[in-house]
Amino acid sequence: MKYTYNPETRKSARVYGRGLRISTQSSGVVCRAVTGMRLEKGKELLQGLLDQKRSLSGKYYTNTTRQILNTIKSAEANAEAKGLDTEDLHIHATAHKGFMFYRPRGHKRRREQAKVTNLQVVLEAR
Repeated sequence: MKYTYNPETRKSARVYGRGLRISTQSSGVVCRAVTGMRLEKGKELLQGLLDQKRSLSGKYYTNTTRQILNTIKSAEANAEAKGLDTEDLHIHATAHKGFMFYRPRGHKRRREQAKVTNLQVVLEAR
């Protein structure tokens, strides 16, 4: 998989979530809000969105937030396995449109397109 952001590999951990059933547009909103934050602060923001204590422009994006938080936790586990200090990790997250997923809906009816997103999370030590 090609990543949009390629930092030095010794000081970073990466995760690629492929084919996630979330909206690309809302994923982009949440990723832009989290990108550049420290790991703990970003996880705190996402948990606040899940608990509906914080919002991004009046919305909570619960399904998207749950998927992004799981991906960030996976990247954190990769960073710990590499021996990186989790205190000074910064998040860089991007969302891209995934493959087209069609669902048949009966005889002679239009097929629906499902929302599919590819998500890239890089944790970088600065």
